[in-house]
Amino acid sequence: MKTHLVDQTVSLFAPLGAEVITKAQTGEATVALHDSCLADIPAFAALEKVPAHTPFEKVRANGSFVIFSWNAERLKYDLPSRALLGSVAPDVALLTEVDIGMARSGNRHTVADLALPMGAGYVYALEFAELGIGDDREMVWHKGETNAFGYHGNAIVSRHALQDVFAIRLDDGAYWFNGRETADQRRIGFRNAVAARIGDGENALWCVSAHFENRTTPEKRGDQARRLVEAINERAGALPVIIGGDFNTLTLPTNPEDLRSIFDDPSPIEPMFAVMREAGFEWRYANVPEASCRTRPDGTPEPPFTRIDWFFTRGLEASDPATLPAIDADGKAISDHEALRVTVKRAR
Repeated sequence: MKTHLVDQTVSLFAPLGAEVITKAQTGEATVALHDSCLADIPAFAALEKVPAHTPFEKVRANGSFVIFSWNAERLKYDLPSRALLGSVAPDVALLTEVDIGMARSGNRHTVADLALPMGAGYVYALEFAELGIGDDREMVWHKGETNAFGYHGNAIVSRHALQDVFAIRLDDGAYWFNGRETADQRRIGFRNAVAARIGDGENALWCVSAHFENRTTPEKRGDQARRLVEAINERAGALPVIIGGDFNTLTLPTNPEDLRSIFDDPSPIEPMFAVMREAGFEWRYANVPEASCRTRPDGTPEPPFTRIDWFFTRGLEASDPATLPAIDADGKAISDHEALRVTVKRAR
């Protein structure tokens, strides 16, 4: 199992080229074609990184950090998303499913729109180059529109300086390309995680935003956890780490009582928890045993739901965990995932 790391940075990605899209859509959908197209896209070999305009000069007096994690489902609702983040005022926001230049999200640079008005910086890792408009709903809603960049990925947003940034490739790619029709959200890319260090010395903290595959088995998610842990161990060493994101633990119980009963050890159902535990990571104090998904205004997805979004911590004391409703001022969902919040500080 090879760990692929990316640590080169650029200030702005170039858009997905039309020639790559043509090549990908006209050739036979094979792993070889996928990998050839991926090599033609420079954004997969770098991270987009923009520093904070008004950086925090130091951490909180008690050495604690408030961490926010959210699968923003395209991050297409700009002002409500800013309001949600502002209501928490975290030190670090770990975001998954973030668009750059997609018609379905107004062809905006959604993470820049979120971060820059707050004076924050960000680092963004490309997960998928989208060959179409999106899923079956989005293909109807945005028929005839064109993507400006065509990118979908994961990000870290903070007013702290984001240092030593890198991305981790969590699978071998081509799953959303090989053998799939364009109507089924055909993509180039792979699941990944993006990491950054904030603070120095005794206040240093590694933060990781991770996104695991949903259309796979629990055993394969265990493999993704192994890649993630290997990369973190290599780069972070003994420093404290918090990982937040969408782990797509869809096989966990949807009944609230059953979810609470397996909360201390979900590993018989989702082996990734055993991998994380063996690597020294804890989840019991950084999460609450509640479902983390919700129904969108169009009525999808339908309940019942389970918890698929998690924090994992190592070398940290976690407190005040919460699952926060991802809704706008009118109570309408702005993602099919709720947001997570937790406070952490270095373990004594």
